[in-house]
Amino acid sequence: MYDWAMSGFETTIGAAVFPIYYGTVAAATLPANVASARWGYTNSVSLLVIALLAPVLGAMADHMAAKKRFLAAFAGVGILATACLYFITRGEWLAGSILFIIGAAGLTGSRVFNDALLPHVAGEAEVDRVSAAAYALGYMGGGVLLALNAVMIMKPALFGFADAGVATRVAFLSVAVWWAVFSIPLFRNVPEPPGPSATGGAPRAGAARAAFRRLGRTLGEIREYRELAKFLLAYWLYIDGIQTIQKMATIYGAEIGIGTGALIGALMLVQFVGIPCTFLFGALGQRIGARNGIYLALAVYTGVAVFGFFLRSAWQFWALAFVVGLVQGGAQALSRSLYSTLIPRSRSAEFFSFFSVFERFGGVAGPAVFGLVGTLTGTGRYGVLTLVAFFIVGALILARVDIAAGRRTAQRTEAAFAPVSTGAVGPA
Repeated sequence: MYDWAMSGFETTIGAAVFPIYYGTVAAATLPANVASARWGYTNSVSLLVIALLAPVLGAMADHMAAKKRFLAAFAGVGILATACLYFITRGEWLAGSILFIIGAAGLTGSRVFNDALLPHVAGEAEVDRVSAAAYALGYMGGGVLLALNAVMIMKPALFGFADAGVATRVAFLSVAVWWAVFSIPLFRNVPEPPGPSATGGAPRAGAARAAFRRLGRTLGEIREYRELAKFLLAYWLYIDGIQTIQKMATIYGAEIGIGTGALIGALMLVQFVGIPCTFLFGALGQRIGARNGIYLALAVYTGVAVFGFFLRSAWQFWALAFVVGLVQGGAQALSRSLYSTLIPRSRSAEFFSFFSVFERFGGVAGPAVFGLVGTLTGTGRYGVLTLVAFFIVGALILARVDIAAGRRTAQRTEAAFAPVSTGAVGPA
């Protein structure tokens, strides 16, 4: 349910409504290509912030047995920043950027600890299915809220709002409420996995110091995780391209003249196509392997990037949205589940913080390149085309990962940690 809760931010704020509002209202005093570039830089900074913080936070959460408390802290910050977007009006692009950065950092930080719970509630045999189901619920939740917000914006009088601008700002508030309310099931029902502090480890007062020691040890041990390191490098590249398409699609569409209604509608299409297709990818991962499923998704994304360069009309944008919906959730869900089988369960938050670092540093490069190329060429079209390299090189590196060897390494490490990691919360 946390995927359902936080996906409202990803759809309404990150992908559909706020990028358009940013380009047409908050940055209305700037040229269109400059507004697109500023939005790209805003996304890059938001990802960089959490990429720098995530590793030590993950180590602390493992050490203190505090994954849920860290999740709550980041979610609370993100929810508050999202609610404050209500106050952004014409020309206030800088304040909008700052609030978005804080909100996105809160979202991403909370996701680190949400993901870290995955290996504690799902065993290796079911992790692909569980991860895919969570992503599918995320698509459903994000899509439902986006649909409600779209109706509010297109029919403001029906809801008693003065105009579409007011309705849009209320939509930002609705995301904060949605995120807060649907986080409750996780906090009520998912147990906190025990960590060293809960099983006789160092006291919590020295958690930060212990976390830095633990992080240093992990960095020193990374040579033993050669296959995991290769996977992370591949993931860093291809997720960069995926995230850039997610974050820049609507502002790119607005730049080339596609109307707001078509842009929001196409993004809703991605969400609802993604629901069944993400479930299908979970089953596909169990049948043909997670890596082959990721290959399929990357091949489709390569075609999307090439076609995106030639994009001219609304119906083409809708067609691309449909194709993206087929593979977007599957690529992310299978990547998360494959990674979870290559790490020791007792250090899941620590290792998922590294996963987040690679994901977020990957997300830094793509939007920044998109913005830079758009500034230099006067159009975002060439920025879209550069994404092909991210998908192809990422797939080539993924092909060199020995998954069986990586899992054996994780199992050896888990055995070494057994004295301080007893009492798994979920099925083994």
